[in-house]
Amino acid sequence: MAQDTKVGWIGVGMMGEPMARNVMQAGFPLLVYNRTRDKVRDLEKDGAGVADSIADMASDCDVLVSMISADAALEAVTIADGGAFAAMSAGSVFIDMSTVSPAMSARVAVVAKEKGIHYLRAPVSGSIGLAAAGTLTIFASGPETVFEDCRGLFEAMGGKVFHVGEAEESRFLKLSINMMVGITAGMMAEALTLSEKGGVDWDQMIDIIGSSAVASPLVGYKVDALKNRDFTPAFPAWMMSKDFDLALDAARDESIPLPITSLVRQHWSAMEATGRGEMDFFAYVTLMEHLSGLGDDTGD
Repeated sequence: MAQDTKVGWIGVGMMGEPMARNVMQAGFPLLVYNRTRDKVRDLEKDGAGVADSIADMASDCDVLVSMISADAALEAVTIADGGAFAAMSAGSVFIDMSTVSPAMSARVAVVAKEKGIHYLRAPVSGSIGLAAAGTLTIFASGPETVFEDCRGLFEAMGGKVFHVGEAEESRFLKLSINMMVGITAGMMAEALTLSEKGGVDWDQMIDIIGSSAVASPLVGYKVDALKNRDFTPAFPAWMMSKDFDLALDAARDESIPLPITSLVRQHWSAMEATGRGEMDFFAYVTLMEHLSGLGDDTGD
């Protein structure tokens, strides 16, 4: 992909904004669109163009990237009336980096093929901080030759970039990773609550866990937040609910039992019901503390 290839970007939320900024800083001309126009102001001030509609963007760019919230949003920006596919020319590239269901992604793929649009599914693993640093892990599926053509674009956003298949493989992998991330939060919450109620010093036990056999990059990312009990959302609990639902739906379609995932999913509902839905998903520990007679009902 030439450095002067104009990139259209749809969706500048918590992850999309820093990812789009890194694309622009890598030298790609950037045109952005977001339903809430105020969210694009900072990118516009820094040199990005702003499209009035998805159709306008689609007719003006050879590559479109979306980072949006859910299946309905992906459908709306691609194959629905007013979506990008109606205005994109054959041979152009559409890259979706969202967390959506394999089923919806497959529907989009059918229409893309009919219209001669190259479709890459390229979800990411990493936090808002990694998005800002341009060190996300990106795993894409779709035509490998198109992936290689877009490698420079992906490397503007990610520290590690993988091609994992020709169809919906990346969608299944993304859901699998988010399942493990969410289950890790549940596992740690139970372990921390047990030790806390047993009288172990809070900071010390977090340090020890972070240096133990169960330490991981995810645990390392959360050490300071846990010590400080700072549950400002890097990834809110309600979004983890959505991703667990996608995983369970995909598993049901494939007749795969996911008993641990099903159980942990119930606690995401409990977090939302107790006012913790907007908190970081690692605030799961505050729910376990409450159920164990520790702390109050607010998660503070």
